[in-house]
Amino acid sequence: MALSPTVIWLLVGAILCLVELIVPTAFIAFVMGVSALVVAAASTVIPLGLQVVLWMVLSLALVLYSRRLVRQKATRKLDATEAETMTEILPGKIGRVRYEGNSWAARCEDHTLTIAPNQKVYVVSRKGTTLSVMPEHLLHH
Repeated sequence: MALSPTVIWLLVGAILCLVELIVPTAFIAFVMGVSALVVAAASTVIPLGLQVVLWMVLSLALVLYSRRLVRQKATRKLDATEAETMTEILPGKIGRVRYEGNSWAARCEDHTLTIAPNQKVYVVSRKGTTLSVMPEHLLHH
C-alpha cells in the first residue's frame, strides 16, 4: 500500500508537533510540523519537488519568526523566582527547567552540584536564555 504525499506530510507534521511535547526544542520541531501540515493542505495542487521546497521555506521562515519572538520575550524582566527541573542538571552542564510554564535551559549556580529531575529550584540569575538556578534545600538553611 503506497501512501499519498498528503498522508505522508500529515504524518510528518503530527510527529514533529508531538516531538516538541516530548523533547523541548524551543519550538523548532513544532514550527517544522506546522509547516508540514500546511504543505499537506497544498500537496494536492503542487508537485512533490515544490512541496519539499515549500516545506523548507515555510520551516525556515517560521523558525526565524519564532526566534524573533523568543528574543523579544527574553528581554522582558522575569517575575517568578521558582522553577522545577525537568532533567538532571549535572555539575557545570546545562539541563532543562520548567519556569513560568515554559521549558528553559538552566545550569546550577554552584558548578559542583548535581540537581535531580523534578526538584524545586530558585532562579538566581539569567544570561540570555539560560537560567542559573540553586536547589531549594540549599537556600532554606
